[in-house]
Amino acid sequence: MSRSTDKKPVGFATHITAGGIAGAMEALCCQPLDTIKVRMQLSRSGRLPGTKPRGFLETGAMIVRRETPLALYKGLGAVLSGIVPKMAIRFASFEKYKAWLSNKETGKAGVGGVFIAGLGAGTTEAVVVVTPMEVVKIRLQAQQHSLADPLETPRYRNAGHAVYTIVREEGFSALYRGVSLTALRQATNQGANFTVYQELKKQAHKLQPSLTELPSYQVMAIGLISGACGPFSNAPIDTIKTRLQKSTAEPGTSAWSRINTIATAMWREEGFRSFYKGITPRVLRVAPGQAVVFAVYERVRRVIESISSEDMDDGYSE
Repeated sequence: MSRSTDKKPVGFATHITAGGIAGAMEALCCQPLDTIKVRMQLSRSGRLPGTKPRGFLETGAMIVRRETPLALYKGLGAVLSGIVPKMAIRFASFEKYKAWLSNKETGKAGVGGVFIAGLGAGTTEAVVVVTPMEVVKIRLQAQQHSLADPLETPRYRNAGHAVYTIVREEGFSALYRGVSLTALRQATNQGANFTVYQELKKQAHKLQPSLTELPSYQVMAIGLISGACGPFSNAPIDTIKTRLQKSTAEPGTSAWSRINTIATAMWREEGFRSFYKGITPRVLRVAPGQAVVFAVYERVRRVIESISSEDMDDGYSE
């Protein structure tokens, strides 16, 4: 029999492996910037007349000085525990939604289809994984205790203890506090992210028709640009979400009333700029994070496809 040159389709296991490795690399590289972003969003500095909000360098230096450098990695356990399913769901659902929205004759999705698929992928990951993961992560990041002092016992010792404590004291629904805002943020993030990424990839291939695969440095540059688009479009949503997830629920109040209370207090007490607190570390985290994610994902996916192709060829050999 002749060898087949067809590639096996990318399966869910590939998304789990490639996405999980990519997400873990992103978390390890970018967690300190995320911790600084959360602290800036929770900060009330700048509320009083004559005071200025702390910048991201000042916030980072204060965390290191008061709580040791390891404090910049608070909440990392929660992130790593959710990163594999998060990335698997993101890429797998995006490809599935894009396939549904593709032209039946060409098999390709237009710009609108890619954007809608990105919105769907962001919403799916937010509901299934991201919201509970972020509630736990933010609670851990908000704790201002020094890791150098063994006698200073934090309220939440680790991600598992945080989940147990939150569910015991506030109920299981507390893990889904801010789910609507998280879904809105993730949807706009991934809608912009995937659309810009795929369009820039198309342009790069047009300029380099001899290349079957873009080199990793180009994939990273494209991921960097696409990753920066989301934070600028939804910074107010992310700031309100962070404050909502950090707080405990008040009996008899709905989620939307709490969102309105938080937003109104921010506007009245801290001004318009408070909605963009943490935008610098967020962009500095998300943009390079997406560069790492796409570069690692594409590389690992190609390796898996190559191995699968060789295995399939062996099966067709005489």
